[in-house]
Amino acid sequence: MNTAISVRLPKDLASQLDSIAKETERSRSFIIQKALESYIEDFADLQIALDRLHDKGDEAISAKEMRKSLGL
Repeated sequence: MNTAISVRLPKDLASQLDSIAKETERSRSFIIQKALESYIEDFADLQIALDRLHDKGDEAISAKEMRKSLGL
């Protein structure tokens, strides 16, 4: 089930969106949905990385140790 959401965009961003939609022969909604999906995935990855960075119990290893563990 889809939910309608309204947003206000600056004119230049709306123009870029329209250009991409026209060039790819997709709807603006499709382009926005894919952009949000990508952003949300990136945000989740960033949050995981930040959580690990701030976890005092998460042991850090050197690049040399990493290469050795990967057999490089």
